Amino acid sequence: MVEVVRCPGCGTQLGPNLLACPGCQRLVYGDRLRALADEAGRASNPTDALIAWRSALELLPATTRQHATVSAKIADLGRLADQTGGAATPAATVDPAKGQGWAGLAGIGTLALIGWKAKTILLLVLTKGKLLLLGLGKLSTMSSMLLSAGVYATAFGWPLALGLVVSIYIHEMGHVAALLRYGVKASAPLFIPGVGAVIRLRQALGDPRQDARVGLAGPLWGTVAAGVAALLWVGTGQPIWAGIAKLGASINLFNLLPFASLDGGRAFHALNRSQRWFAVLALSVCWTLAHDPIAEGILILLMIVGVIAALGMRPSKTADRGALIAYVALAGVLTYLADIQVPLPRDPAAP
Repeated sequence: MVEVVRCPGCGTQLGPNLLACPGCQRLVYGDRLRALADEAGRASNPTDALIAWRSALELLPATTRQHATVSAKIADLGRLADQTGGAATPAATVDPAKGQGWAGLAGIGTLALIGWKAKTILLLVLTKGKLLLLGLGKLSTMSSMLLSAGVYATAFGWPLALGLVVSIYIHEMGHVAALLRYGVKASAPLFIPGVGAVIRLRQALGDPRQDARVGLAGPLWGTVAAGVAALLWVGTGQPIWAGIAKLGASINLFNLLPFASLDGGRAFHALNRSQRWFAVLALSVCWTLAHDPIAEGILILLMIVGVIAALGMRPSKTADRGALIAYVALAGVLTYLADIQVPLPRDPAAP
C-alpha cells in the first residue's frame, strides 16, 4: 500500500516529485532546507558551503524567490572558491563581489607559461596527487582505462598507449578537481576507446563563469601532464616522452574547440562577442607560429569553429576576462608542445 503524503499546512495530497504544495505553495522540504542552510552557515570554507547550497537548490522550485536567492549565493561562493582555492579564509579578507573573473584561472596564463618548470610541476603533482589516486581507486575507471590502453596499443604500441591514457586521465581529473571546488557532485572518469573519457555531473553548474573554469581545468591539467612528459624527454633523451608530450598536447589543443560541450565551447559561452574575436585572433597567431601539420590542422579547425561561434553563438552578458586569458594562454602553450618534433629511434645497424 502506497503511503499518502499530505501537506502539513493545508492537507493537500502531495505527489512524489513535487517541491511545493499546489494548494498553499508551502515548500515540501522546508525542514531539510533549513538544516542545509544551517550547515552552509557553519561551513569553514567555500566548498563545503557550496555543497550544502547546491543540495538545497535541488529541493527548491525553479520559479521561487528562494531558488534565485540560493543561486546568487552559489555564484558568490564560486567566486570566493576561485580566490581561496576552496580553502578556509576569514570573511573579512576576501570580498566575493570583487575579482570579476580574474581570480583562480585568471592566473592560468602565468602558470601555463611556467608549467614545464620542474619546481612548479612537482608542486602541483604533490598537492593533487591524492585526488589522482582516489580516481584510480574506482573499478569502472581502471577497467575502462586498461581497455582503452589495449585498443590504443594496437595502433601505437604499449608505451605510447599507456602515456596517452594517463594524459587523458589527468585531463579528466582536472575537471573533477574544479567541480569539487565548486561543490558539484561528479562521477569518476569513464574511458571510451577512440573517444577519450567522460565524467557525469550529478548536479548542474548553472553559472557560465564557473562552467568555463571547469571546462578549462581539463586542458590546464593536461598541459601540465604534457609539460612533465616534455621535461622527461629533455632529461632522458628518450623519444617516447616526446611522443607522449606531443600527443597529449594535441588532444588538449583539440579540446579547446569552441563547440557545444567541448572544453572550448564551455569557455566561449562565458565570453562576449569581442572577446570571442580576440580568441580567434590569438588562435591565428598560434597557427602562424606552428610548424607541425597536425597542430596546424587543429588550429585551422579551431579558427573556423571560433568564427562561427563569434558570429552565431549568443554572447555572454558579462565579459569573463579570466576565461579569455586562460583560453589564450592554453592555446599558446599547447601549440608549443604540440609542435615538438619527435626524434625517430636510431637504427642500431646504421653506421
